[in-house]
Amino acid sequence: MTGNNRVKSVVKAMKIYEQLVSSPDPITLSRISKKVNLNISTVHRLLNTLLDLGYVDQNEEGHYRLGIRSYKLADNIENSFDMKQIVHPYLKEIAASCNETSNLVILEDFQVVYVDQVQSTNMIRMFAGIGSRGEAYCTGAGKVLLAHLEEQQLEHYLQETEFKAFTKNTITDPETLHRELKQIQKKGYALDMEEKEKGVRCAAAPILGKDEVIEGAISVSGPCARITEDYLKQTLVPLVCEKAGEVTAHLQEDPFT
Repeated sequence: MTGNNRVKSVVKAMKIYEQLVSSPDPITLSRISKKVNLNISTVHRLLNTLLDLGYVDQNEEGHYRLGIRSYKLADNIENSFDMKQIVHPYLKEIAASCNETSNLVILEDFQVVYVDQVQSTNMIRMFAGIGSRGEAYCTGAGKVLLAHLEEQQLEHYLQETEFKAFTKNTITDPETLHRELKQIQKKGYALDMEEKEKGVRCAAAPILGKDEVIEGAISVSGPCARITEDYLKQTLVPLVCEKAGEVTAHLQEDPFT
């Protein structure tokens, strides 16, 4: 919808509502007014409407907070949100561009889970299908996801994980892995250089949501016979970073600007 077709009062009300959603504590009328850059009478009028509808509540001090209807709405949104619907078109674009397998991967209980995939049409394909799980430390997507954990979570993972060498390239030393993860966070992508499976290479990049919180990773993988080191770094890394960046921009976009 173009700016000319927007109802200004709705835009103002949603800006106010977003302030309440993002505020960890009840917030005063004057504070909301300052945050959204609207005069206090307009903010008060719109808040009263949201109060009447049950989306906003007031505490004993008269400060504003989310109402019970907002939490019911949040539950419905969470139940209906499907990252696959957003990411799948980008996976198709990756596969169409390079004819290698593209994946959407999340971290669950410190393991990677392949939640969506677009397969290559080549005779030799990757075999980690949708729903499969595996160790995170030896895959490109897994390392991207680990690299964006909070430091306390990462330290717990490094201390508690029993590292196994799947190939001669698997990183099994926690300190070495920690250093690589820090580099991955800086670079914005990770490589799997035959670390989980001999003869397979992979590039992966993070999907970041609001406040730069990691939501998942996009990866592209294939056999070394097709994916040389130069091709991986010069073609697949820019491709997967571009598409992961587009998904990130979509998740982070502000509809009110």
